[in-house]
Amino acid sequence: MPSLLRGRLAPLLAVVPLVLALVPALGAPAAAGPDTLFPRLGDASYDARHYDVRLRYDPSTNRLRARTSLRAVAPTRLTSFQLDLVGMRVTSVRVGGAKARWRRSGQQLVVTPRRPVEGRFSVTVAYRGVPRTYRDPDGSREGWVRTGDGAIALGEPVGTMTWIPSDNTPGDKASYTYRITVPTGTTAVANGDLARRATHGRRTTWTWRARDPMATYLAMVAIGRFRGYHSTARSVTGRRIPVWTFADRDHDVPRSVRRTLPRALRFAERLFGPYPFTSTGMVVDDADVGYALETQTRPFYPFAVDTVTLVHEMAHQWFGNSVTVSDWHDLWLAEGFATYTEWLWEARRGGRTPAQQFDSLYAQPASARMWSPAPTEFTDSRDLFGAPVYQRGAMTLQALRERIGDADFFAFLKIWARTYRHGNATTADLVRVAEQVSGQQLDQLFADWLELDGRPAGY
Repeated sequence: MPSLLRGRLAPLLAVVPLVLALVPALGAPAAAGPDTLFPRLGDASYDARHYDVRLRYDPSTNRLRARTSLRAVAPTRLTSFQLDLVGMRVTSVRVGGAKARWRRSGQQLVVTPRRPVEGRFSVTVAYRGVPRTYRDPDGSREGWVRTGDGAIALGEPVGTMTWIPSDNTPGDKASYTYRITVPTGTTAVANGDLARRATHGRRTTWTWRARDPMATYLAMVAIGRFRGYHSTARSVTGRRIPVWTFADRDHDVPRSVRRTLPRALRFAERLFGPYPFTSTGMVVDDADVGYALETQTRPFYPFAVDTVTLVHEMAHQWFGNSVTVSDWHDLWLAEGFATYTEWLWEARRGGRTPAQQFDSLYAQPASARMWSPAPTEFTDSRDLFGAPVYQRGAMTLQALRERIGDADFFAFLKIWARTYRHGNATTADLVRVAEQVSGQQLDQLFADWLELDGRPAGY
């Protein structure tokens, strides 16, 4: 997510050393657990595996009838468990096909099955009503946002719970199937691949499948009267990647921007390795939320798309979407990498180099907002998308590059993306990878840039 209202490749890039093949696997992705910024969200007692989301939406009334089925695994015996859901009226809950007791407690839907569950189980929730638009502490809007001809659902950091009962924490990723029924003539877009479109009289059901693991905050549905563009992009590996782009009819995407998307994808592949998903594209809609968002496979842009923001959101497909944070306090692992990719893109096109970007930011006075709080040390959710997370996050990567050299740095980028592909990771994981690639002890460098309140000295 680039900050629109709130808060670039050197020739040596081609010299990736043999360390890429020599570094062994560095451990399994981190397990889901309670988030330190939003401790009341999520339930660590089970692991979500697949969401089947069925929506029937009327744009004229903004009313939704829905049924979501979740397949999950519980490693221990559970007499009850919780899903995150705000607003909406729950009409029934079933576990394994049998009616279950349930109650609402704040944003929690607490489910008590007829018999305890252990191992694989399923839960189905039926619900209806007008989905809520969620106002974040920093004033931005997310969740279910109504537009001029429909709605768009955006989830970062917590808004998915306004329309999907879910284990709403970034540490628990799952695959998704969406079946969205809307009036014929209206388009319904979601993550992943368009599997089917079936019209029955006045209603059309759009089926989308997101087969790769996805965090709840990256789930997206856009409903409206869109112009659709379907093409393919050629990967650097030779793979043909489907591209689905949808634009509000009053805010079309220029052909020049649509042609930039495959170039941005290949640029990122040369940096980070093969594109990690089955399709790509974008959604441009008239949702006045003040930010673009890296919704998985198909980022969202409000009103228009500029090249730098497109590059930022494309980078997120590797960092944030494929390699996902386990805890919101590590968001710099997504936003710092995406911002640094902007710097690499600019340099490749003759603009300022990452070193010049670094020097310009480092020259800012000690009182500048980017120096406090440190990227991993904020305690207020209003600081989640602040300048330290984006700018100091990118500066951390440039400081690392200067310490370990270009060859090891660009090898590190690919190894990091490959090791935690489709998983979750922490800052400690990243430090371990960087130290193993470089053979250097780097804990003090990362502490200076990520934990120290104020401008790090000596850089």
